[in-house]
Amino acid sequence: MTTKEKPAGGTFKKFIIVLVLIIIIALGGTAWFYYLRLFGANVTGKQEYLYVHTGENYEQLYDSLCQKGILNDTTTFNWAAHNMKYVDRVKPGRYRLHEGMSNRKLIRMLELGEQEPVNLSFHNLRLKEQFAGFVGKKLESDSLAIISLLDSTAFVKQYGFTPDDVYSVFIPNSYQIDWNTSPEKFFKRMYANYEKFWTPERKQQANYINLTPVQVSILASIVDAEALHDDEMPTIAGLYLNRLKAGQKLESDPTIIFAKHDFTIRRVLNRDKDFDSPYNTYLHTGLPPGPIMMPSVNALNAVLNFKKSDYIYMCAKEDFSGYHNFANNLAQHMINARKFQHALDERNIKR
Repeated sequence: MTTKEKPAGGTFKKFIIVLVLIIIIALGGTAWFYYLRLFGANVTGKQEYLYVHTGENYEQLYDSLCQKGILNDTTTFNWAAHNMKYVDRVKPGRYRLHEGMSNRKLIRMLELGEQEPVNLSFHNLRLKEQFAGFVGKKLESDSLAIISLLDSTAFVKQYGFTPDDVYSVFIPNSYQIDWNTSPEKFFKRMYANYEKFWTPERKQQANYINLTPVQVSILASIVDAEALHDDEMPTIAGLYLNRLKAGQKLESDPTIIFAKHDFTIRRVLNRDKDFDSPYNTYLHTGLPPGPIMMPSVNALNAVLNFKKSDYIYMCAKEDFSGYHNFANNLAQHMINARKFQHALDERNIKR
C-alpha cells in the first residue's frame, strides 16, 4: 500500500508545480499586458504638439488624438485614460509630444497641465490691429477677441489708458506665455511688464521733460518712425521736445502716413498735409492721441535721454543714407529741404 501511495504523492506534487507555473505565467502575461498598455511606447512622431482647447472635454480630445494620428494604438490610450481617471480632468494647453511616449507619461503630462509655453517676441509692429493679428496666430485667442479688448474703453480705462493710447502698454521684448492665456490675462501680463519697465528713475526722467509715460511712448513712436539709425534717435527726440516746449506743431511726415493708413507713401506732398485727422501733426499742435507705431525700447530711452540742442527743423539727407540734416532756423532748413527734394526728383520719386 505504501508503494502505491508514493506515485500518487509525486503526481500531486507535479500537479501543484504545473499549476504554480501556469499561475506565474498567467500573472506574468497579465502584468506584461498592463505594462504595455501603460508604459509601452505609443506616441507617434506625426505631430510636434497637442493643442487642447479651452472647454474641450475628453471625448473631443480623444477624437482629435484619433484623427491626427498621434497614437499608434488609440484603444490602449482610452483604456489607460479611464483607469487613471483622466477623463474628468482635461486641462487646456499646448503640450509637446515626444515620439515613443507611453500612455501613462502622456496622460500624466496632460492631467497636470504641464504645457510648453509659447515664445512670443515682438517689436516695431506698426498697427494695433497688426499686433492683435500677430498674437492671435501664436495664442489660442483669435485676433478679433484681442482687438475687441484693446478697443474696449471700459476695460482699458481700468489701467489708465484709452483705446487710442493703449498700444503704449506693449513693451517690445521676448516673453514666454501659455498658449491658452485669455486676452484679459495676456493684457495683465503685458501691463505688469509695462509697470516693471517704468521704474521710478524713468518716471522721474519723464517728469523732467513734462511728459507722462504714455506721452513718452507716443513721442517715441514718432522718433522711431523718423529714425532709420538708432544713434540719431536722441537728436530727433531733442528736436521734437524743443518744438513741444515752444508750442510749435511737430510737423512729422510719419504722422500723416499713419493718419491716412497709406504706408506706401514715400514722399509726403503738400496736399497730404491738409488731411483731416487728430494724428496730423501739421494741423494740430502737440502730440497725437496715441502711438503711430510700437516704439522700440531704444526709442523710449532716446526720448528720456534726449540730446540737448537748439534744433527745430530736420530733413532727410539727400544721399539717402537714412540720416538727417538738422537746422535751428528756417533759412537753413529750406536749403536742406531743397537738396532733398531735388534728390527725390532725380530718382523720380513722386509719391
